[in-house]
Amino acid sequence: MFKILEKTQYSENVYKFRVHAPQMAKHAHAGQFLMVRANETGERVPFTFADWNAEEGWIEFIFMVIGKTTTDLSQLNAGDEIADVVGPLGKPTEMDNGSWCVIGGGVGLAIAYPVARALCAQGAKVRVIMGARTKDLLLLEDQFRELPLENLYITTDDGSYGEKGVVTQPLERLCIDHEIEHVFAVGPVPMMKFSALTCAKYDMPIIASLNPIMVDGTGMCGCCRVEVDGKTKFACVDGPDFDATKVNWADLSARQASYRAEEATAMEHRRETCACQS
Repeated sequence: MFKILEKTQYSENVYKFRVHAPQMAKHAHAGQFLMVRANETGERVPFTFADWNAEEGWIEFIFMVIGKTTTDLSQLNAGDEIADVVGPLGKPTEMDNGSWCVIGGGVGLAIAYPVARALCAQGAKVRVIMGARTKDLLLLEDQFRELPLENLYITTDDGSYGEKGVVTQPLERLCIDHEIEHVFAVGPVPMMKFSALTCAKYDMPIIASLNPIMVDGTGMCGCCRVEVDGKTKFACVDGPDFDATKVNWADLSARQASYRAEEATAMEHRRETCACQS
């Protein structure tokens, strides 16, 4: 069992948990992820490390309430325990020297932050693009601003904060002006897809952290397979980072939607069970 040390609510459906996990905190690296099971009968779901502290023995992850499992997690509070937390899993993000643009969209900002922090720590020149649908969904702005960045760009779909529009607008300007040499992107599939298409126009290398459905996180189930450069890869052991210009984005989108009907059924069953118990 893993004790929740802190619970932070960012918006109506977005939460951060700080969990006591000293062994994981000692070995975590930027870009890696963990598998969480809320209770003994729950499913396993992946979350990326948003932060960790080896000395104090904690790790943090951020999640958005979407289905039954994340709804169950959101009902837990500081002092409660999570049944299982397993990690670190996956390969750490590879970071060459030079000038980088780190792009994070929505909850993907939780992944972008440790990557940007690690790049800054190794002396890279880092620009960050933060994207969200609206200002209220923009995560970790203060933490990003504490980093020694070359620049920070903020976009919101509705224009409620920063530049109105999407992350590809400042990304294209950076590519045109030759201000960057590498790009890292993480967030919703459409955002990563169009970031990849933008970079391809300028022969700009771009890495994407993929988020397919996972079951075990160790490469045994095959559920997280993605197509990269025409070959099948498992995001949990071969990734989660891949060359974004070679990802089959249509296939990834289709796989993410595979269990929507079952998820809706599970949520309906949960509501009926809660109603009976109240």
